[in-house]
Amino acid sequence: MGAAMYLLQILALVFLVAIGFAVLAVVLLYLIDTTQTGDAIRRNYPVIGRFRGWFTKLGEFFRQYFFAMDREEMPFNRAQRDWVYHATKGKDNTVAFGSTRNLNIPGTPIFVNAVFPPLDDQFSVTEPMVIGPNAKIPYVARSIFNISGMSYGAISRPAVEALSRGAAEAGIWLNTGEGGLAPFHELGACDLVYQIGTAKFGIRDAHGNIDDAKLAAMGARPQVKMFELKLAQGAKPGKGGILPGEKVNEEIAAIRGLKVGQPGISPNRHREIDNFEDLLDMIVHIREVSGRPVGFKTVIGSSDDWERMFQLIAERGSESAPDFITIDGGEGGTGAAPMPLIDLVGMPIREALPRIVDLRDRYGLKERIRIVAAGKLVNPADVAWAICLGADFVTSARGFMFSMGCIQALKCNRNTCPTGITTHDPRLQKGLVVEDKYKKVANYAKAVIKEVETIAHSVGVSEPRQMRRRHVRIVQADGSSIPFSKLRPSYRGDTAT
Repeated sequence: MGAAMYLLQILALVFLVAIGFAVLAVVLLYLIDTTQTGDAIRRNYPVIGRFRGWFTKLGEFFRQYFFAMDREEMPFNRAQRDWVYHATKGKDNTVAFGSTRNLNIPGTPIFVNAVFPPLDDQFSVTEPMVIGPNAKIPYVARSIFNISGMSYGAISRPAVEALSRGAAEAGIWLNTGEGGLAPFHELGACDLVYQIGTAKFGIRDAHGNIDDAKLAAMGARPQVKMFELKLAQGAKPGKGGILPGEKVNEEIAAIRGLKVGQPGISPNRHREIDNFEDLLDMIVHIREVSGRPVGFKTVIGSSDDWERMFQLIAERGSESAPDFITIDGGEGGTGAAPMPLIDLVGMPIREALPRIVDLRDRYGLKERIRIVAAGKLVNPADVAWAICLGADFVTSARGFMFSMGCIQALKCNRNTCPTGITTHDPRLQKGLVVEDKYKKVANYAKAVIKEVETIAHSVGVSEPRQMRRRHVRIVQADGSSIPFSKLRPSYRGDTAT
């Protein structure tokens, strides 16, 4: 009995102390709130006003899990993410009962199935495609779907390693991003596309210009198959790359030529490229020094501006042309960018892609310049749509982030990514187990390619790139659909090969 009373006394004392600390905390918060001048709500409603800020921060997470419908979230909805998550398991990715997609939303693509499709043993298969026939070492690209640029620094070491090994397993290429070539890019022995950003990380001299000796050495690496000159990316056209200082550790600083803790801020454009003449000169120079195919990545503001480049190619000859053009839509992603650029600048991929394809074809460069589509294309329907409109390849970054377990926590610009993908905190990186994630990366890529081939088979062609604009209809405002070939006829006509 005495022991029980003693225990009750201890519990009562603990309770009183806890109440005392709670009261003290409320008093301190009250004093802080009533004396601060930065937040009117907290000043007028001390302590209670803090709940608004807490609920605002927690709201995006509660909406994701409890309130938003499967196809409501932005930038990627639950249905899109769930498809990727299921695909990474390498198992049957079928669903039951019927589509949950609202097919009356304007802009929705609907593929046109053939009346008499090929038999099942006549399935559609992606054929390899040559890029850069004029380069000393052309590249034979095996896959229609590949990994877009994500720098080591923007993403973590285990994430880069998982992508490298997964790309090798799936037979796809991996773009290094503008942060230079890290040792982890090469661990999987996959095909690499070396991206040259405006800061020239990894191949620059002391003044920030391209060092030809470093460029030649990079081109001599057997895994580096192509070079991509980055002019702009979808989420921040007119703004260079931004790597927050807290992400720049000793290793990243050494690869990029920065100081530890120094933000990696790239210029908003290449200083030595003032016009299209300079752009073509730079492409030819990189190709001659490296021996590899060279293209560029950009965002389209107006397709009229780009006609000058194709006119120059016609004047100079096709050997002066880029080997590929990567079109990133204004809806493209990034780890850090000003909101006005993310929301308001750059033509969406659905408008930019057919415009550039038509320009290329009008100047007779269909077999010379390959078109790569990027920008929020993560599911098979996205990829098949881009192929119908004339893309030769599609690349994705965020789709492959989902394949590694990204939960869209929207913390890419901080060092606190809960899945270990975009953080350099060793504690958080432990959650990303490379042995598991590289298989999921490969499974996702294989699933996308397989289902694009399934769509191609359904519309009646033997290779995905044989799909044309007539094979996809676009839902209009009144709920009806129109073949894309009528909305925007291709230059060569929709039956062109």
